[in-house]
Amino acid sequence: MQLPDPEQLVQQLAAALKPRLHANTALVGIHSGGAWVAQKLRQQLGATLALGTLDISFYRDDFSSIGLHPQVRPSDIPFAVEDAHIILIDDVLHTGRTVRAAMNELFDYGRPASIELVVLIDRGGRELPIAADLVGARLELTPNQNIQVTLDPNNQLKLSLHER
Repeated sequence: MQLPDPEQLVQQLAAALKPRLHANTALVGIHSGGAWVAQKLRQQLGATLALGTLDISFYRDDFSSIGLHPQVRPSDIPFAVEDAHIILIDDVLHTGRTVRAAMNELFDYGRPASIELVVLIDRGGRELPIAADLVGARLELTPNQNIQVTLDPNNQLKLSLHER
């Protein structure tokens, strides 16, 4: 399977996002891949946009069965969420559970005016009724395949496909 260039996908997403920005828009990336994508989008859209990150580890619905991820990072929302237009960013949309957890955590910070979901890759396999507003690429993966977004030493996004 030929994987798309994630840096090109970010450029396409930035172009599609530009006309959707409001005066009170903030980007929020979900750790870790979504945070990387959010940083890249902010570079494309302009450094004046507020940027935050969420680590949804404590908000996952499977927290009690899988426990705490060894690399929990604190969430960082350095702006008022109340009445803000939030662009929630994740790297790979699969079941929808990560996005649900992220929205739950966001509402702990306040009530946003709106939330739009932007994902680099939509791989299908939804378990919850969650859909992205903007998608970089849609990939058809089998249940035993997994796609991973990483950041290389040159600060470039990379995609890799793994078989379980």
